[in-house]
Amino acid sequence: MNCRSQVLPNGLRLVHAEVPDTQMVALCILYNVGARNEDPSRTGWAHLLEHLMFEGTARVPDYDSRVQFCGGENNAFTNNDFTTFYVTVPREHAETAFFLEADRMHGLMLDAQSVEVQKQVVIEEFKQRYLSQPYGDVQHLIRALAYRVHPYRWPTIGIAPSHIEQATPDALSAFYHRYYRPDNAILAVAGAIAWEEACTLAEKHFRSANNSLHAEVLSELPATPAPLNSLKTATPELHTCHCEPPQLRLRRKTVYRDVPMDMLALAWHMPDHFSPDFYVCDVITDLLAAGQSGRLAQRLVNEQKRFSTIDAYITGSSDAGLLIVEGRLAPGVTFDEAEAAVRAEIDRLKAEPVGDYELDKVRNRFESDRLWAAINPVNVAVSLTQHALYGTTPAEEISYYRAVTADDIRRTARQILTRKNCSVLYYKKD
Repeated sequence: MNCRSQVLPNGLRLVHAEVPDTQMVALCILYNVGARNEDPSRTGWAHLLEHLMFEGTARVPDYDSRVQFCGGENNAFTNNDFTTFYVTVPREHAETAFFLEADRMHGLMLDAQSVEVQKQVVIEEFKQRYLSQPYGDVQHLIRALAYRVHPYRWPTIGIAPSHIEQATPDALSAFYHRYYRPDNAILAVAGAIAWEEACTLAEKHFRSANNSLHAEVLSELPATPAPLNSLKTATPELHTCHCEPPQLRLRRKTVYRDVPMDMLALAWHMPDHFSPDFYVCDVITDLLAAGQSGRLAQRLVNEQKRFSTIDAYITGSSDAGLLIVEGRLAPGVTFDEAEAAVRAEIDRLKAEPVGDYELDKVRNRFESDRLWAAINPVNVAVSLTQHALYGTTPAEEISYYRAVTADDIRRTARQILTRKNCSVLYYKKD
């Protein structure tokens, strides 16, 4: 994939890739703001702002209707590190997409009625998905247990609905103007559109989104990772470094909930997204739990029958994140037995080299997923914004996973998957 990039005079970074065999154009804009940028007493606001970005401007009172009129689709998501909006339209309506995204970057209306409506929507989502849903508060519990200082100690939805309820139009407007600015954003354009046209439309429509004038030299996307990513070079007042102290001993917590089965979760601190060992940790979780052929499913579910279901994943965060193993215990199995079974698999990972066949299977699955995703211009655009944020390219990411060795896996497992670096949650049914 041929990716090109430049930085506009107002600081907005434009990234582009043509996608063959499509008549659609996808725009994705990533704002470098997420739950990590929130005040601990005002959590969930980044997610609330995501909702409010669809409430309209003076020129476009109804964003969704304009997109649908063009035959397009749109959506958005927020995580702890950034907020992403994406829209897909037929080729002939590409300029409309540029206009709509630029318009709400600098012209969002945050009136009292719109704010109140979206506050209630988000609060209801909080209640349904996190408070009333079985196991819905697991992320709240495990994050609060593992982190003491870093804002990753709360999930994107926030700590409590009361934080959302306290949001006012003026306070949200200040949040919007601080973070939703061109010099804190990456715009990716993918699909049936040439580089020259993408540049022309970006400069035409985003010129007015000039909240902060940053005269930057136009540059191509680097061929190798460099300190170009927004997290490292963003305006200092926008992003504060949060350093979580090393965890020096095992942490445990037990809670009782009205759920059908007991659940066990173990979380270990892992390196940030800019460390080579980030990719090693991702490979480790795929070895443990990539489908039914993963080690945990094969041994702890099918053979030993300690768990009914089990999974392993990384949080994928920009700063140092978590590698998590969580599973629901089979009937009659104690927490001690279940935890011992997981630790035995971890110890095996530390002691025995992973075979070539097993490692190649994980690498091939990752590369296959990325290649299939590259067919869809939306997936390409979303991917490009994140690669620009982290200073990589799609090809480099694949090479990083390909470069992970059996020795890397043993070394990283021994360094990270230790008892003192672990937080354990016993989630017991009443």
